[in-house]
Amino acid sequence: MEGVSTPHTANITTAHPSPRTLGELRASGHVQRSVKDEIRNNLLTKLRSGDDPWPGILGFEATVIPQLERALLAGHDVVMLGERGQGKTRLLRTISGLLDEWTPVIDGSELAEHPFEPITPASIRKAANLQDDLPISWLHRSERYSEKLATPDTSVGDLVGDVDPMKVAEGRSLGDPETIHFGLIPRAHRGIVAINELPDLAERIQVAMLNVMEERDIQVRGYSLRLPLDVVLMASANPEDYTNRGRIITPLKDRFGAEIRTHYPIELDDEIAVIEQEADLMATVPTFLIEIIARFTRHVRDHPAIDQRSGVSARFAIAGAETVAAAALHRSAVLGEEFPVARIVDLSSVIEVLRGKVEFESGEEGRELEILEHLLRKSTADTVRAHLGGVDLATLVTALEASEPIVTGDRVSASQLLSSMPEGTEPVVNKIAERFDITDDGERASALELALEGLFLARRIGKEADEEGQTIYG
Repeated sequence: MEGVSTPHTANITTAHPSPRTLGELRASGHVQRSVKDEIRNNLLTKLRSGDDPWPGILGFEATVIPQLERALLAGHDVVMLGERGQGKTRLLRTISGLLDEWTPVIDGSELAEHPFEPITPASIRKAANLQDDLPISWLHRSERYSEKLATPDTSVGDLVGDVDPMKVAEGRSLGDPETIHFGLIPRAHRGIVAINELPDLAERIQVAMLNVMEERDIQVRGYSLRLPLDVVLMASANPEDYTNRGRIITPLKDRFGAEIRTHYPIELDDEIAVIEQEADLMATVPTFLIEIIARFTRHVRDHPAIDQRSGVSARFAIAGAETVAAAALHRSAVLGEEFPVARIVDLSSVIEVLRGKVEFESGEEGRELEILEHLLRKSTADTVRAHLGGVDLATLVTALEASEPIVTGDRVSASQLLSSMPEGTEPVVNKIAERFDITDDGERASALELALEGLFLARRIGKEADEEGQTIYG
């Protein structure tokens, strides 16, 4: 996402205040606060009342969040360092929720200036001429957050500003400050601006930000325009040992008040919660399948064949869950099932989809699929042990030995799978379903496949695939 964010009307909870002129605003008793004061006071209010200032942020409660809260209370600009997919941008966007919901601005002003403190020549003249009749409008906090993805072709004009040739053509002189077209940072006046992947900015562009961060003024084309900018600058970056494309220059790094390291979820429950929160699932995916994908993601991150400097993004697990759901939806459409439910057989579609999201160490060429398949089997076995460890599956093994094999696959419906079970296995199938507190046939079939796969991985039953792509347990 680049440029200034658009208003999010869903975030608007109250109507804006009524004053429409500077005189009415003064009479209302409005108190002007800087952006950092707004964030500090609103954060303290939430902490005192027990409200969660960070909705949707999972796994950072004891690590990243306390550091960020201290930085915001101190009034610091912040750079977030971490590997891809650790929620850096999501966290930065959440900070805008700590701004006042509505703030007054001079109506029509280019930089959203406060009526009490105009800073551009045009607004200063307008305020002097109209005085208490100066018209004001109200800006919602969702319009006070700006974001820019740093790319190598980003210019000083994009971030700070440049001379507008059209304004010069209208007759203004080059020395006239009103010939400037303001860049993203000045336009974020009285708000928050976030720059993603900061090291990707060319070093000469980073130099242009030094004055903005320290003196809060801007310099364009050889002359300085003093603007008392009221802005909070945030940035995200990958650790420098991985980001070989560039670096944050030392003077700029020094101007950030806080450098905060993010991380992947430490606990398995947090990993599962992130998937459940972020994945857009087109079918029912039982919790034990989500857990297998979460365990799989964690095993991939820890495997020595994986390039640990690049990381394994949370998007890896989210895409895996969405792929499994899509496979279930596809099967339900083909077989005419009313309610699509994901099963163990759908996990086979995950490997090919996610293979491109992982960077392997050099020397592992040709073994990528083998490694991922092994880790997926390990994740499935771990999940079976965690949930079915106390269930006696011997009845299932005995029944299989004395009957026809059980056939499942992408062309076998849940009802067909359940009806094909050998006689005498219904009690053990019910126990498996009770472990996961499920009654629906689709989820019962999914839990049954988990048990069968667990028995295969424990080498208690056999498994093979036929020419039609079906899976045969026997």
